[in-house]
Amino acid sequence: MTWRPQYRSSKYRHVFGKPATKENCYDGVPITRSVHDNHLCAVNPRFIAVITECAGGGSFLVLSIHHTGKVDPHHPKISGHRGNVLDIKWNPFNDFCIASCSEDATVKIWDIPEHGVLKNITVPWKELQGHSRRVGLIEWHPTANNIIFSTGYDYQVMVWKLDVPEQVIKNPVRSISVHSDVVLSMSFSTDGSRLATSCKDKKIRLINPRTGTLLQETNCKSHKASKVLFLGNLKMLISTGNSRWNHRQIALWEQEDLSEPSYSEDLDGSSGVLFPFYDPDTHMLYIAGKGDGNIRYYEISPEKPYVHYLTEYRSLLPQKGMCVMPKRGLDVSSCEVFRFYKLVTIKSLIEPLSMIVPRRSETYQEDIYPMTAGNKPAMTADEWISGLDKGPLMMSLRPGSKLDSYVEVGLGKGPTDSTETRHSRSQPGLSQLIQQRERKESHLTLLLPSTDKNSSSTTYVSNGQLDSTHCSPPKTENELRQMFYKQQEEIRRLRELLNQKDVRIKQLELEIKNVRNSQATL
Repeated sequence: MTWRPQYRSSKYRHVFGKPATKENCYDGVPITRSVHDNHLCAVNPRFIAVITECAGGGSFLVLSIHHTGKVDPHHPKISGHRGNVLDIKWNPFNDFCIASCSEDATVKIWDIPEHGVLKNITVPWKELQGHSRRVGLIEWHPTANNIIFSTGYDYQVMVWKLDVPEQVIKNPVRSISVHSDVVLSMSFSTDGSRLATSCKDKKIRLINPRTGTLLQETNCKSHKASKVLFLGNLKMLISTGNSRWNHRQIALWEQEDLSEPSYSEDLDGSSGVLFPFYDPDTHMLYIAGKGDGNIRYYEISPEKPYVHYLTEYRSLLPQKGMCVMPKRGLDVSSCEVFRFYKLVTIKSLIEPLSMIVPRRSETYQEDIYPMTAGNKPAMTADEWISGLDKGPLMMSLRPGSKLDSYVEVGLGKGPTDSTETRHSRSQPGLSQLIQQRERKESHLTLLLPSTDKNSSSTTYVSNGQLDSTHCSPPKTENELRQMFYKQQEEIRRLRELLNQKDVRIKQLELEIKNVRNSQATL
């Protein structure tokens, strides 16, 4: 038997990084000189914010996403903190709301004017006072509105509810005290029901964010974690850190068992912190090192060996920090699947970096742009506090599709919910979207052959709906979603076929017209 090398097919094997041109970068930005190991910037489809260097307090800059080129050195700033700003995060459900935390032990929530920052802003919308020492990290809840988490050098993780009348909030909803040192990173599961943290004591902890209960904790000697990240719905976590020989290392963990990593790999002997970024839509993992110019990227699969190396983007410009554009802000016409914003301190530059899947076709690529998390909350703060967990509301990135047509894919899990109740609550969203698709494609009536080779029956699809006499209806939400995606792909294929037929018809009409003209001249 001839030996053949293993080859793994992947549509993302040839993804490449495309840096922006000079005129599309943000030049002359006074990037902070802080040594804090955070991203130091944040971006959404409207604005980009970056922590700046200043004297006499902390401030950060908010620029319009289209305000590229040279930045005015006197551009207005947000400067309400009395100490250096350590972290900033945009509200995932409001593009005009941003949170910041600082060495002055406060967290502040700011309202950004619709036309951008035209003058210095010093008065926040909300101020959160509860930490006894400087606050180094903040995270918004991924599905509940007006819920934010903060952690500081007092080793506390505090949960805040913002939809209250008070402008200064001094009492958090909950204070989580399970850490013995400074928390270095926080990451939520897709529905926000689990919180993973990495700590300066090199341990990873899995916490119930609502009750503050410690669920699991690593005690692994071979991996000292510095950053941790949930990998979407795969029920796995990725962490970056150092091995016992002080090599930079990535490790993969099963969510239900943190005793030993399922996979680990030593990368190099550099000293900069590794920042992990994960795209749940493409299952791609990006690893960027602080002080490096390169970005490694991998593809994650639920089966062994789990982590598949793709390639590496290399640059001579080292990044001090990075942030990622939400999927709804990407350019789908150029097959862009991820976009970084790199802080290049040595040039006072913010450089956009697009990760692109090379495709010849200019049409919308359904397979690389599945339904993705939108900018609408799945529940209110009170619902989350009362014990409800819901997955994110999903939206389509197809150009021309309504951004307000959302689908709830996560099953709500309330304290008294049964399986039937959760299923019936999440089902209507999918049904409504399928009905909307049916109305749009009502002119298509298809006749498809059965996929079963041993069966001579034919499956009929009329108006995008399977004939129930030949095919059993979907029994679960996943089956319904898969059927919906298959129908979308079939509709796309048929549209291309119709376009080809139209072109052929026009060609034949021209040929007939030419033949008639030639006969008339004879």
